[in-house]
Amino acid sequence: MSSRLISQLLGYAGLIPFFGFCLGFSSLEDWPRSLSIQGFVIYSLAIFAFLAGALWGQVQAVQAADGESAVSTLIVSNGLVLFGVAAILTAQAMMAAVFLMLGYIALLWYETRVSTLETWYRLMRRRLTLGVVVAHIIFVVLHITGA
Repeated sequence: MSSRLISQLLGYAGLIPFFGFCLGFSSLEDWPRSLSIQGFVIYSLAIFAFLAGALWGQVQAVQAADGESAVSTLIVSNGLVLFGVAAILTAQAMMAAVFLMLGYIALLWYETRVSTLETWYRLMRRRLTLGVVVAHIIFVVLHITGA
C-alpha cells in the first residue's frame, strides 16, 4: 500500500474515536459515561498535539530554505500544543472541547497559509478538520443539553 493510502485510511479512521466517545457520552451512564467524556477530551488533545507536531516536522524538512518562516512556524507549533494543554487544565470538559475545536480551526488556517503540501493532503486535512469540528460541536451540545 502507498503511504498516501495509509495516510488517508489512518486519517479518516481517526475520526471514529471522536464520534464513538460522543456516542458513549450520550448513551452510557456513570463511570463509562465519565470515561467517554474524559476520553473525548484526552483523545482530542492527543490528535491536536500530533498535528502540531506534524507542522514541526514539515519545518524540519524545509528549514534550510526559509529560516525566518521556519522559526515562526516552530513557535506556532509549540504555542498550539501549549494552548491545547491549557485547555485541558481548565478541568472542564466542555470548555476544553471548545478551546480545542478553536485550536483545530487555527491550526488548519495557519497550515494552509504556510505549508506547501500536496493538494490531496490539503483536501484531506480540510475534510478531517470539518469532521473533528462537527464532533466537538456534538460534544458541546451534549453537555449543554445534559444528555
